[in-house]
Amino acid sequence: CRALDPLRALLAKPVDGCVLHLGRGTFIASSRELPSGGGMLLNLVELESAQRLARTLPATATRYTFADVVGVSDAIQETVARARQAAQVDASVLLTGESGTGKEVVAQAIHAAGARAREPFVGVNCAALPRELLEAELFGYEKGAFTGARHDGSAGKFELAGRGTILLDEIGDMPLDMQAKLLRVLQERVVTRLGGAREIAIHARVIATTHRDLEALVEEGRFRLDLLYRLRVLTVRLPALRERRSDIPMLALHHLRRFAGQQRKSLVDIAPALRERLAQYPWPGNVRELTNLMEAEVS
Repeated sequence: CRALDPLRALLAKPVDGCVLHLGRGTFIASSRELPSGGGMLLNLVELESAQRLARTLPATATRYTFADVVGVSDAIQETVARARQAAQVDASVLLTGESGTGKEVVAQAIHAAGARAREPFVGVNCAALPRELLEAELFGYEKGAFTGARHDGSAGKFELAGRGTILLDEIGDMPLDMQAKLLRVLQERVVTRLGGAREIAIHARVIATTHRDLEALVEEGRFRLDLLYRLRVLTVRLPALRERRSDIPMLALHHLRRFAGQQRKSLVDIAPALRERLAQYPWPGNVRELTNLMEAEVS
């Protein structure tokens, strides 16, 4: 049997971590001599399984859960209830809301509360990278794919996410040509690295966020309607802070005490007059702005 030829070669002497192609499968092979000297023991591990395990060993756990979503207003409670429902359904989720409303916190909470919680959570900011780098970041690349590429190539975020969750942050800022490539990946559930030809199956759940009106972008020809349909199987909207003013004093106190504890200071409360002023401020930067203000006050 021709398939046994590479196995016989491996059994000729001990090997450690050799990549072996057998039929349609790829395996990591390790072998060692039996103590009795009567032969060799060969161990085969499916490459994809080994990579998935390796990806879960580093710090890929989420930092946030639903316990980190502070507030008792109807607006935020409705959002949390919707997000908890999304956590129990294995489908793509689109999180919408203004900048600073906590979309990534909710994305991590959905992952942490779902069936994929023990798998990696991998995020990429679609607005922070130019098109060329974004494609390599998402789909990976083979060695020599472009100037400056690592000599051994690199796995993309979809591969690194394994059977976990990939967060496509600010998807509304993704260039149109990249949207077409992303759509194909989501439809076919395979990626091809830059400079490569082999299709790699992907299994990650997709959560996307945006502060933009994607329907308006569709009308302007700046966002693909078919991609929008693919992403918003489930939609969760995060309210602006001005829509949940009753939560502002609670949020301010929560972050004040958190930063005070980190810096070992004894600040434990906010004066009533200041609470009122905080509640009336419009907070254009939403929760992020409030958090930064509390950190500055403690420092």
